[in-house]
Amino acid sequence: MLEQDLDRRTQDPEANFADIKPPLSDEYAVVEANRCLYCYEAPCMQACPTHIDVPEFIRRIGTRNVAGAARTILEANALGASCARVCPTEMLCEGMCVMHHMDMPAIDIGRLQRYATDHVMKHDIQVLGPPAPPNGRSVAVVGAGPAGLAAATELGLLGYQVVVFDDKPEPGGLNRYGIAPYKMTNQEARDEVEYLRKTAGFTLKAGVRVGRDVTLEELEKEFAAIFLGVGLGSSRRLQIPGEDLPGVVGATEWIEELRSKPYHEMKVGRRVVVVGAGNTAIDAATEASRLGAEQVTIVYRRGREEMPAYEFEYELALKDRVDFAWFTHPVAVLGGDKVTALRCQRMQPGEPDASGRPRPVPVPGSELEMPADLIIKATGQESQESLLSQVKGLVLKSGKVVVSESYQTGNPRYFAGGDCLNGGKEVVNAVAHGRDAARSIHAYLNGKGA
Repeated sequence: MLEQDLDRRTQDPEANFADIKPPLSDEYAVVEANRCLYCYEAPCMQACPTHIDVPEFIRRIGTRNVAGAARTILEANALGASCARVCPTEMLCEGMCVMHHMDMPAIDIGRLQRYATDHVMKHDIQVLGPPAPPNGRSVAVVGAGPAGLAAATELGLLGYQVVVFDDKPEPGGLNRYGIAPYKMTNQEARDEVEYLRKTAGFTLKAGVRVGRDVTLEELEKEFAAIFLGVGLGSSRRLQIPGEDLPGVVGATEWIEELRSKPYHEMKVGRRVVVVGAGNTAIDAATEASRLGAEQVTIVYRRGREEMPAYEFEYELALKDRVDFAWFTHPVAVLGGDKVTALRCQRMQPGEPDASGRPRPVPVPGSELEMPADLIIKATGQESQESLLSQVKGLVLKSGKVVVSESYQTGNPRYFAGGDCLNGGKEVVNAVAHGRDAARSIHAYLNGKGA
């Protein structure tokens, strides 16, 4: 079993947050690589948003050409190391593996990808460089998350002087601050950023907020083009009484705090309630359990069949002893100096909404109170509309940036990608946006259109 068995959970949080998909040994990697059938028009490659040539990199591992395998990966996906850890491979490349049709386990593509990319980073083997000669033009990248880092790497390799601005103390975005540490550690996120910086030569300015420390007008004067990879903002409010009581936190803020301090300094409480049933909700719930909470419950106003979280994430939560309260909707937070309970209303399927899904409606007289020392809100994040609305000509729709097929916004000097575009998908989607937007910027600045 790859996932850590939490029935053997220790009193040591460090052990509880151990890697759930440990790295492969040299011998295992070669044996696993040689199980691959190296399919023509491989479905695993088609399922990857960055279209890594999966059969080719696996073939190279099988012949012990590990650096060559890493080059195949990183040419398509500069953040292949983090994607190997955090991608839902069960739903993407591995989910499409032809081995499933023969009732055999899928090729362990994610861990093979990690094996190759870790090798070149550990031994400082530069497989993508050197960058093209400087072309005398500069590009600003706003946001040092996966989209921004992918764009900065691609542009740096094309010969641009690239400066990446990010308001966090460290670069990495979601990989550094928003993912459960049993999937990717802080040091792994740092190592990847440093490897990319050395590869492409871009400059990082951490702790600098665009719109506060430097204005958009200043960027426009200094840079020929600007890429917006600003992601999403704070957690959405529940819009219920008592929400501002101490002990009610947003999931993104909770995970960021967890990844910014020693585990023993996190105050988790005995009883934790997580509102929402997406992948971030699962991360928050499993983290609370691994920190020592006695009871962790996820409440969701719809049924299990409609939860946004992937099935394998749901199964992981069950292994972490997380309970699920389906068709349960929060109506008020109770408490005095701090939260004591979450009042909820039982729900049932009603008439279909605009999307065709049955709209949850209250069951009369079915209110209940769930005792809680900590309530974590995981119902999505706000957009960065306050910053984005300052860009002249940029169009927003439901808080998301509207772009052309080439990721160019309504202001031709601005391009965008990542979560500010799609509202929060996978790291690999953001990487694909950043890479392709960088290529469009290159075409635009060379008079070829985006």
